[in-house]
Amino acid sequence: MTALDTDGGTTEQELPRKKFAGKKIVLFIVLPILFVVGGGAALFFTGILDSLLGKHEEHAEEHAAPPPDYTGPPVFRDLPDILVNLNTGDRRSTLLKLGITLELSRPEDQAQLDTLMPRINDSFQVYLRELRVEDLRGSAGLHRLREELLMRVNMAAAPLKVKDVLIKEFLVQ
Repeated sequence: MTALDTDGGTTEQELPRKKFAGKKIVLFIVLPILFVVGGGAALFFTGILDSLLGKHEEHAEEHAAPPPDYTGPPVFRDLPDILVNLNTGDRRSTLLKLGITLELSRPEDQAQLDTLMPRINDSFQVYLRELRVEDLRGSAGLHRLREELLMRVNMAAAPLKVKDVLIKEFLVQ
């Protein structure tokens, strides 16, 4: 049946060639375009494209090295004494009186710390009111308290950096 059909159509041999030609278009044109677009998107979102185009140097100038750490004598800031009720779970009231000194990274931070003091006091009060007497027993309890207060003061005073929380008075009554 190599001759034309009687209805003027195509032969059976020409039909498979048209299907194969469509597969070639997908294989050799559409698929490479998808790979190029996908690869470009991957380069863009991973940031590799920025370094290839030289945009990394512009950002490096914007993010200059932070100022060197302060190397002078230590800078301390006393906080007002804190007096809170501890969480005892019963009607009996247990008080905690806490005197704290903060060690700052730089002397310039003292003025900015004064403006953030209400936020720092609030953070300390919320945390300390939920403590139980059992949480404060022993040197491990005191160490955990210092670490927790340091984390909270750094979150409340963020861009400032507080080096340490020193406990100068600790009274549970």
